[in-house]
Amino acid sequence: MFSKATEYALRATIYIARRSDEKNKPGLAEIAKVIDSPRSFTAKILQQLTKNNKIVSSVRGPNGGFFLTDKAKKLPVYSILKAMAEDEVLTKCVLGLKQCSETKPCPMHAQYKPLKQQLIKLFETKTIQDLASEITNGDSVIGNGK
Repeated sequence: MFSKATEYALRATIYIARRSDEKNKPGLAEIAKVIDSPRSFTAKILQQLTKNNKIVSSVRGPNGGFFLTDKAKKLPVYSILKAMAEDEVLTKCVLGLKQCSETKPCPMHAQYKPLKQQLIKLFETKTIQDLASEITNGDSVIGNGK
């Protein structure tokens, strides 16, 4: 459904939310390994997520790494999609038609519309912390069994 970059962004953000605190901030190599992403690609993704500290924050130096503030952990998952410029995936026509609308629907419009609304609601109501908690509780994984 999403690009590989957005999939990795989702995984990385959830992992960082789960593993970071004032003393522990996972580094690039650790994050890339756990989410099964190439290191250089992960670096580019984290750069997008740290832009203006909107989602992920970082600290340079020997004790540096990536972390999420308590405020960022409360953000909806949808904010990651926006940061990765993929929020339109949930709103555009399932067949990719530009002219698809209520008055000129594509053949799948009526069936897809309620599913699309459910997906949007899911991504707008689930927080980053909700997903990180599911991993901590052992209910889910994000990569390499973590």
